[in-house]
Amino acid sequence: MALITTGNGFIKDLEKFGSLGVYVPLEGGFEGRYRRRLRAAGYTTLQFTARGLGDVAAYLTGVHGVRPPHLGKKSSGNGAAVGNIYYLPPIVGSQLEQLPPKSKGLVLWIIEGHILSDQEVEFLTELPKLEPKVKVVIERGGDRAFRWKSLKDTISATYQAV
Repeated sequence: MALITTGNGFIKDLEKFGSLGVYVPLEGGFEGRYRRRLRAAGYTTLQFTARGLGDVAAYLTGVHGVRPPHLGKKSSGNGAAVGNIYYLPPIVGSQLEQLPPKSKGLVLWIIEGHILSDQEVEFLTELPKLEPKVKVVIERGGDRAFRWKSLKDTISATYQAV
């Protein structure tokens, strides 16, 4: 990899495909450089982990309930003693409302994306078609150099044949 990368190819492919699967060196650092290039190109980035997401479609596009860890405290009442449910607005919708006026869009950068199922990745490839201002980058695994390809190309062949 070159010492200085402009990230132009990465940004062009992201705009072309709408979603990318990236393979990053395990020592880290490269993803920060590309996120900085995205911000310089006019995108707002939101980074989160795929661990604990639950239903990806509900988490990103619908009102969803969460239960914070109970830390030994149990709710009193007739229901299950597992704690209260708090309802949060859709992440994508609330982030799109907060975009600056001159922003090109929102890039969802999902780390540890290797744990996502093929069905969840398929939804994330379709999300930019549902919301044109949203782009998706998922870290699909490790490699010796930072590389990327269309997210649709990272889905296993057995799932695509079904």
